[in-house]
Amino acid sequence: MTSLNWKTAAELAQGYAAGDFSPPEVLADCMAQAARLDPALNALVPVDPAAAEAQAAASAARWQTGTALGPLDGVPVLVKDLLLTRGQPTLRGSWTVDAAGSWTDDAPAVARLRAAGAVLMARTTTPEIGWKGVTDSPRHGITRNPWDVSKTPGGSSGGASAAVAAGYAPLALGTDGGGSIRIPACWSGVVGFKQIGR
Repeated sequence: MTSLNWKTAAELAQGYAAGDFSPPEVLADCMAQAARLDPALNALVPVDPAAAEAQAAASAARWQTGTALGPLDGVPVLVKDLLLTRGQPTLRGSWTVDAAGSWTDDAPAVARLRAAGAVLMARTTTPEIGWKGVTDSPRHGITRNPWDVSKTPGGSSGGASAAVAAGYAPLALGTDGGGSIRIPACWSGVVGFKQIGR
C-alpha cells in the first residue's frame, strides 16, 4: 500500500469517512517522511509535534462519532513561517523576531484551517521576512529543491513547495505578493494558487 503521506486531501477525507485509516496514522506517516528527508531539504522550521498529534487525535474522535467538521478535518497542513499560529512562534526566518513572544493569535487563513479541523503539522521555511524569490534565511539556513538538492525550490514559499513535493503533507499554506507561491510551486513541480480578494 502507498504510504499515507502521498494521498491527496480528498483521498484522506474519503479514507477517514470509510474507516480505512485515521488522522493519527496519516500524521505519523507524514512526520516520518519529513524526518527522513528534511535533514537534506531543510523545508521545516523545528516545532513540537505534540500539538499536531493532539489535533489528529481529536479529529479521529470526530470521524468516529460522525461529527467531522468537513473535508479538511484531520488533513495535515503545513503553514509558512510568516503566518501567525497560536501556540507556535512565527520567526519569519529572522533573528530580529523574539521566539519568546506570547503567540496567542492565528492569522485568518490559519484560523480557518483550525476551524475546519485541519492538523497544523509544522511550519515551513521562508527567506527572512519573505522578501525574495529563493528560500534561505539567516535563522534557518538554505532550503533545497527535492528534485535536485543543488538547486533552490524558489521563494518565498519555498519550504512549503519543497515539503509538499517531497510528500511531507498534501497541503501547505503560503503567501504571495509577487510570485511567492507561484514561483516555488513551478520550481518544485506542485500546484500553487494565489487567492485574490475574498
